[in-house]
Amino acid sequence: MRGWDWRDYLFDKGFSLIDSSQNSQKSVTVIGAGVAGMSAACALAEAGFRVQLVERRGYLGGRASSYLHPGVNEVIDNCQHVLFGCCTNLLGFYRRIGVSDRIHWTHEMTMIEPGGRRSRLEPFKLGPFRLPPPLHGAPSFLSAKSLSFADKISLGRAMRAMMRPAALIDTRESLGAWLKRHKQTEGAVNRFWRLVIASALNAEVDSIAVPYAAKVIRELFLNSAEAGSMGMSTVPLSELYTGVTPFIEQRGGRVLLNTLVEGAAWDEETSQWLICTRTGELLSDYVILALPFEATQKLLPHLPAEEGAEKLARQIERHEHWPICSVHLWFDREITSLEHAVMLDREIHWMYNQSKLQGRGGNYIELVVSATRSFAALPREAAIQQALTELAEFFPRVKEAKLEKVALIKEVNATFGIAPGIDSARPGAASSWPNLFLAGDWVQTGWPSTMESAARSGHLAAEALGMAAGEPLRCFEPDLKPQGLMRWISP
Repeated sequence: MRGWDWRDYLFDKGFSLIDSSQNSQKSVTVIGAGVAGMSAACALAEAGFRVQLVERRGYLGGRASSYLHPGVNEVIDNCQHVLFGCCTNLLGFYRRIGVSDRIHWTHEMTMIEPGGRRSRLEPFKLGPFRLPPPLHGAPSFLSAKSLSFADKISLGRAMRAMMRPAALIDTRESLGAWLKRHKQTEGAVNRFWRLVIASALNAEVDSIAVPYAAKVIRELFLNSAEAGSMGMSTVPLSELYTGVTPFIEQRGGRVLLNTLVEGAAWDEETSQWLICTRTGELLSDYVILALPFEATQKLLPHLPAEEGAEKLARQIERHEHWPICSVHLWFDREITSLEHAVMLDREIHWMYNQSKLQGRGGNYIELVVSATRSFAALPREAAIQQALTELAEFFPRVKEAKLEKVALIKEVNATFGIAPGIDSARPGAASSWPNLFLAGDWVQTGWPSTMESAARSGHLAAEALGMAAGEPLRCFEPDLKPQGLMRWISP
């Protein structure tokens, strides 16, 4: 912005500015109100910054949100989102906004085969007696009917290898190649590895880097029973975020919905950012871009020219999206008393009984299909029919029940791919622009594409911003420490 005064230009055009000099607090504009943006905004507001959280949509949550579906007149999540005890930063964000009590926790996972035979995975306990990690889940694995003896032997061999530090380091090998090298049986691959990786990471085993798979296995099955506990929201996702707006406003900030950012310019004289939106302009001392990688890519040409912009653009070009589909079904009667279950050997991966989890009426069942582009490509009626047919193989009552309404959600841009070598395409929180930081599940967090990765990125960006502002803050939550024998095995 050299050689002319952009304030005069904007004044001539009739624009108005919100000047951060009106307040002695340092101002921050967070662009994007998904989990990454919300976690950054709330941490900074708590630390004393004056925060503007800007979102192009009319609601908070991004890809982890809910909305009123006009076809069924029901509020539904865009897809069932699950968290685990190891999601320390997501839980920290929930505690900050006061919604920790809206998460239902369980240590049990029911696996069902076509025909109805069940296996249950859970930590071993006998009265006060508990087995130490990593042995706490061994008894239920050994007794699982869905796995053969050979499957269990090969899984034990792989789990032992996953405990070694090397499993967390080599980013060049795919999990599929690693499984072949460790002689995994077909049953172990299809009934454990494919299912766990598809459910937790929305990925096929041949498309994921080994360290991310190792991270999931260690956290969910080896480090501790606490880390592997599974949590599900007892309310629609967007209800989890109702506390975000008052949290920010009570600390002098504001939340701007339906506000699309079209570009930004840096003024060297005042060391401030001018952020241009369709509804007006904002001034801010600092900016956090908390956007998905494709939205960040669209915004890059509308930021000041910087040497590092080209590198960031090349990194973004290496990313791709993987889809998740969900089928929402309302029956005239109960088809199962289970709260949730894992489905084996079919396209459907998970069943969530939302009537029980969220106290919803109408015998509401949600089915989730992860890591499959073939299902996402099916026409609506074909996809629904396949889901119903498969569901009946696990719960025969479906054949007697009347389907009252149904919604099919295809989240094409659900997660980013975590293929071998992707770490070099994940930027850090700092950027080449002055006072501008990056957040989003796709930046470098050490985690795959999850809500935890998004929350981590928000906290990392907030800490980097605080350091640059000369006001260090600590909002990043460290990993849970391994328990039991894993304390001596973990790197």
